[in-house]
Amino acid sequence: MRLGRGLSLLIGGARSGKSDLAVQLGKAWPGTVTFIATATAGDADMTERISRHQQERPTGWTLVESPSFSASLAQDLAGDDLVIFDCITLLVSNLMFADTSEMAINRHVVELGQALSARKAPTLVISNEVGLGIHPETELGRTYRDTLGRANRSLAAAAETSLFVTAGKVLRLQDVTISW
Repeated sequence: MRLGRGLSLLIGGARSGKSDLAVQLGKAWPGTVTFIATATAGDADMTERISRHQQERPTGWTLVESPSFSASLAQDLAGDDLVIFDCITLLVSNLMFADTSEMAINRHVVELGQALSARKAPTLVISNEVGLGIHPETELGRTYRDTLGRANRSLAAAAETSLFVTAGKVLRLQDVTISW
């Protein structure tokens, strides 16, 4: 499968292979790679997960750790680097826990998607699809699911390519063309 030079959204469930695919694509890129990480080590499990992800990436890649990476930061990225953004799922969570309103989170992600799609080199954005599971029991869980769902839709709209990753396999997502 060949990706274009614009924004590509890699979306799927937890442990579906999204990050593995992005790392494979990054390793195949003939130029330099910038990896944007939004995870924070809030407990021992997350510390171990972050460490494992770091070990899976080549040491020569530029690492940007930013729990609330924004459009203004995206404009400062090297124009010819392949960028891997891992992930929108945690970005939205981080913004929610920073008491950012849902409207402000939506604006943040829309502006970020616009900035990343304007880049000349490829950008791979990773996000989880959380709308396929059970209905969240708590209000916070429902708000998160809805906010992330809207964020994913806005990124897919800005993306040149959207791929659904499941069980390590990839399915290209397409817009519906309506003609009666």
